[in-house]
Order: sequence, then structure tokens, then C-alpha cells
Amino acid sequence: MAKAPHQLSTRAKVKAHRERLRAQGLRPIQIWVPDVRSPHFAAEAHRQSLVIANSPDDAKDLAFIDSLYEPAEWDEA
Repeated sequence: MAKAPHQLSTRAKVKAHRERLRAQGLRPIQIWVPDVRSPHFAAEAHRQSLVIANSPDDAKDLAFIDSLYEPAEWDEA
């Protein structure tokens, strides 16, 4: 069954969408982030948290992290 002339393929729709974004001065990028659902990620996060928790400087480390904190608007509620 042939497509009606006004129906665009998915590829054509994506191309048009990307052209509109580029016309707005945007460009596509690809970002790879850790998969927080993987068992390896959970094991590594746990390992790192134990290293910090067992550090002789843990109080200084936590004080440093706390010093970086800036309250957000929603924290005021």
C-alpha cells in the first residue's frame, strides 16, 4: 500500500526535525553515561563508598563536600 503524498517517512520526519534544530543554532551531540542499573556500577559505587567511609580523613572529606553545598529554591520550603 503506497503512502499518501502528505505522509512522511520516519527518516524524513527526523531529518526535518534536525534541520529545524540546526536552524535554531543547535547541534547534535552524543553523551555516554554510566549505566546505573548494571551490577558492576552498584559494586563499584559500594566499593568507593567503603573507601571513603574507612578513610582516616573522612571527617575532612565530608566537611569539604558540605562546604560545596548551595541550597536550592525548593530546599527553602
